[in-house]
Amino acid sequence: MGIYTCTMNPAIDLFIETEDMQASKVNRTVSNEIQANGKGVNVSLIMKQLGLDSTALGFSGGFTGRYISDYLTEQRIANHFVEIAGLTRINVFTKVNASNQEFKLVNQGPTVSLEAQELLLNQVKNLTENDYLIISGSLPRGVDPSILAAIAKICQEKGVQAVFDVSHAVVLDCLQYQPYLLKPNEEEIAEWFGLEKLSKEQALLYAKKLIQLGAKNILLSLGADGAMYIAKDLSAWSCNAPAGKVVNTACSGDTLLGSFLTGLIKKQDTAANLAQSVAAGSSTAFRSGLTDFSDVNALQRQIQVKKMEV
Repeated sequence: MGIYTCTMNPAIDLFIETEDMQASKVNRTVSNEIQANGKGVNVSLIMKQLGLDSTALGFSGGFTGRYISDYLTEQRIANHFVEIAGLTRINVFTKVNASNQEFKLVNQGPTVSLEAQELLLNQVKNLTENDYLIISGSLPRGVDPSILAAIAKICQEKGVQAVFDVSHAVVLDCLQYQPYLLKPNEEEIAEWFGLEKLSKEQALLYAKKLIQLGAKNILLSLGADGAMYIAKDLSAWSCNAPAGKVVNTACSGDTLLGSFLTGLIKKQDTAANLAQSVAAGSSTAFRSGLTDFSDVNALQRQIQVKKMEV
C-alpha cells in the first residue's frame, strides 16, 4: 500500500501578524512566517507526523516550486512533482490584531500545459491496487475541472482509494467512480446542490445523498461547529470543536483530513479518531502553521462525540 497526495496548485504561504492595518501607510508586522504549502502538501506533512509516509505529486514551477520540493525532502517526504513553466504561487495571510480580522490573499498560480497534465495522469495510472490518492485544493490555470473525473475513473479502474478535498462541483461527476472519501464543508455542499445555506441537519441529509450517489465515506467539516463523519453503511458521528483563539484557518481542514485519514488507514476507533482529528485541526487554527500535536490531547478533552441517526 502506498499513499500519495496530489496538489495541482501548491503554494508558498506567507503568514503575517500586524497590530493594525491602514491604507496608504507603512504597516509594521509583529511576526511573519514562510511555509511550503498547498492542501495535499499539508496532508503529507500531517501524516508524516502521525507515522505514515506518503509521496507528494502535483505541479511545480521555478524557484518557488523548488522551495516546496526541498522542504518536503528535508522532512523526509518523497515528492515527484511535474515540472512546469512559470512560478509556483505565493499567497499572503494577514492577521490584524486590533480588529481581530484575517485577510487571505490567494494568487491564481501558473498556467499548466496539456503535456504536463498528461504526465500527471500517467503518474496516477502507475499507482497500484489499494494505494491511496488524496487530491486536494484548487486547480491552476489551464487545467479543466474534468481532470478530476478522469483521475477518479483511473482510480476506480486501478483499485486505488481516491480521496477528494476540492471545492469544484465537478466532484459530483466523480461520484459514479465511488471515491473512498470526500471532505467537503457545508458551504461547498450547499453550492454543489444549488442552495444558499445549510443547517447542520440539512448538511447531514445532503452528506447522505453524496453517499447514495457513490461516495464511500464523507468527512464533513463544520469549522467552529466541529465535524461529522458519515460512513458507507450510513452510520454517522458528530462532534463539537474545542474553544481557542483562532490565528489562521488556512490549513485546519488539511490537518483534519490528514489526521482522520490516518486513523481510517490504521483502523482506529471512529469516535476517538474524529475527536483527535478535530482537535488537531483546531490546533492548527490556533497557530500560524501546522500543528505539532503538542496540545492535541488537551484540546481533545473538550470534545464530545455523538453517534447520530441518518
